[in-house]
Amino acid sequence: MKLQDKLDAFKAHFETKVAPPHVVELIHRTTDELIATGQAGRALKAGDAAPAFTLPGANGERVSLAELLAQGPLVVTFYRGGGCPYCNLDLQAIEAAADEIRATGAQLVAISMQTAESSLKSQRDNKLSFPILVDAGGATADAFGIRFRMQDELIHAYQGFGIELPAVNGEPSWTLPMPARYVIRQDGTIVYAEVNPDYTRRPDPSELLPTLRALQAVA
Repeated sequence: MKLQDKLDAFKAHFETKVAPPHVVELIHRTTDELIATGQAGRALKAGDAAPAFTLPGANGERVSLAELLAQGPLVVTFYRGGGCPYCNLDLQAIEAAADEIRATGAQLVAISMQTAESSLKSQRDNKLSFPILVDAGGATADAFGIRFRMQDELIHAYQGFGIELPAVNGEPSWTLPMPARYVIRQDGTIVYAEVNPDYTRRPDPSELLPTLRALQAVA
């Protein structure tokens, strides 16, 4: 089953069996508002230079973009956090394709604004073979142009359900990265970019393979 089919099935269940109608309406409306800002279209895209970063992994080790690119092209996935079921399905789909991706010579990392403790839990719960890097405060997401602040109405709804994003992320901004996937060539150029302000929509990891195989062919 393709990733989007799994996401659609979860969304249908959540919206008809779990969430009350007013919450479903709020989620749809605030998603539409984020789309209307046009921020996704202003995020970094293919042809842009990837911003340099050095971030801690979930176990505390520090990892730089330069070190990763020294080993091959890089697949970077930004995700909202382990409390987002859509993000977990996305990470699991990437893990299912990880061997095929690595067969092209590429490396993989995920990046989120979660604390190291929360990221380590995401890494373990989703049985990932690739690292999760900790973008504390969202500076790297900012550099890629994908960090946004949740609307006040949505923040209040989250709090009503006992969800405190500042506790998960270790900082008070109530900001998140839009889900995004990038392929970065070894010279630091972005050659594939997908950013979606609708977090229920994600590209299938198989869509990365033509780009990665083309890079492999000219290596």
